[in-house]
Amino acid sequence: MNSYQVQIWEITKRADRKARPWRVRWAVDGERFEDMFRTKALANSFRSELVKASNAGEPFDRATGKPVAIVRQLNDTTWYAHARAYVEMKWPHMAANSRRGIVETLTDVTIALIKSGTRGRPDPTILRRALYLYAYNPRRWKDSVPAEHAAALAWLEKNCIAVVDMDSPAIVRQVLNALALKQDGKPAAAATLQRKRAIFYNALGYAVERELLTRNPIDRVQWKAPEVGMAVDRRVVANPEQVTALLRATESLGKRAERFTAFFACLYYAGTRPSEAADLREADCFLPVEGWGHIVLAETDPRAGSDWTDDGRPNERRGLKHRARTDTRTVPIPPRLVEALRAHLKRHGTAPDGRLFYGFHGGPLSPSIYDRWWKLARKSALTPAQVASPLARRPYDLRHAAASLWLNAGVPPTEVARRLGHSVAVLLKVYANCVDGGDHGVNERIGAALD
Repeated sequence: MNSYQVQIWEITKRADRKARPWRVRWAVDGERFEDMFRTKALANSFRSELVKASNAGEPFDRATGKPVAIVRQLNDTTWYAHARAYVEMKWPHMAANSRRGIVETLTDVTIALIKSGTRGRPDPTILRRALYLYAYNPRRWKDSVPAEHAAALAWLEKNCIAVVDMDSPAIVRQVLNALALKQDGKPAAAATLQRKRAIFYNALGYAVERELLTRNPIDRVQWKAPEVGMAVDRRVVANPEQVTALLRATESLGKRAERFTAFFACLYYAGTRPSEAADLREADCFLPVEGWGHIVLAETDPRAGSDWTDDGRPNERRGLKHRARTDTRTVPIPPRLVEALRAHLKRHGTAPDGRLFYGFHGGPLSPSIYDRWWKLARKSALTPAQVASPLARRPYDLRHAAASLWLNAGVPPTEVARRLGHSVAVLLKVYANCVDGGDHGVNERIGAALD
């Protein structure tokens, strides 16, 4: 039922409401309504729409109190359409890997928001790929979509719930429960679930910004994601003897593997991230014949996939992690790493752009390639029990070992954090682990104090 009897009051501010203090009140056919806003400007904008509709003689919906045209627009906006608007808004300002993460999450959420009891549902694999490859990737919106994917998306447009229906704790809980599982039905990792929940929350927040919802419905659901452990599992931390054995094993695997020895050495002796070491240039290395040298870390070139970068390259040039685009980080390196880098340059030279580490054809270093050689080195250097354990399971664990070694050597946390490119708070939460066997000296000091 609609009504033309509308009364609109002036905006007021409630002192007891901090998050959304600005109130707009109006009445339709004697029934009072109100809406709360974060800023006075937003409240003014909404009130102006009400006044404009009333002055134009538009009917108001008696159930919601809003102009019929607005209600119709709200009811016609599906989650699928809103998710496309959300990814279009976020896309220009995000890194390639972050874009991929958003698309993965929106795909999972959309699959969970299909109306129940619908006929003609496409094959799940085709529908998922259509969403992942075409629907939520703005770079491909002008591409020709394969017929089976286009048909799946056309079906989805008609069978995805409206955004206004998201204002339901039951539906929100349904989505959160879906995000908690992987496609094979097994529980998702806590970090993955936390990331996907945050993206879902932000997408619903954008619906509030677009005035498709009056509040974020997740705030009304008593659902908590599992805690994500920040501390590194100390079982992954290798001691200096184990690292030396691993580097020697890499070198002994042959010429193709030997090219990665100095790369792995950078992760341990300089504490670099793999993406930082992979972009190291000869011009950024000071390698004296004797003594300590240093390297200057300036950029990274992480692999994200050609679907997610602006230029279609599989890698995306970026600045250092958690730093301004032009920031650099100078890291002193011990004579062992100086010698390893000098030997690497003598044997293999550099890529045309000066990179020390590059693919077999001169392109960017592929994580899948060096991961394969690392696994072979572990099998060669470690005992069967150690191979089955988490010890140095990934090349990245060499960075954890470096941080633990430096801290146990008595290096001030501020300097360790600077070399790693972290804040001290993150360092103490994540990297403060002892190297394997480091408890012995501590136990001796505690034992001496007890005697």
